[in-house]
Amino acid sequence: MMCRHCGRAPTSRPRGLCWSCYYTPGVRQLYPTASKYARQSDDFFGLGELPAVPTSARPGSPEKVAILEQRASRRQRLWHPADASLDSESRLLGIA
Repeated sequence: MMCRHCGRAPTSRPRGLCWSCYYTPGVRQLYPTASKYARQSDDFFGLGELPAVPTSARPGSPEKVAILEQRASRRQRLWHPADASLDSESRLLGIA
C-alpha cells in the first residue's frame, strides 16, 4: 500500500502515511486516525457559534439551565463570555 499523502513511498506509519509524510509538520493532521484507542476530542461537533446575547440568569438557576438547553439544541456555545457569573454577585455583595 502506498502513502495516502505523497503516493510514492510504502506506508510504514499509522493513518496510511509513509515515514517522511507522517513526520512532516501539518501532514499528520490532514488524515484523522481510525483507531478506537486514539484520544477522543471533548468537543465532537467543534466550536459552535457564539450566542447572540448573554444571559443575566444566575448560574445554577432553573432559568440558566433552560437557556443552556436552548443553546445546546441550537448547537451554539453554551457559555457567552458576558453571561452572569457568581463572581459578579460576590463583588456586588462586597464579599470578594
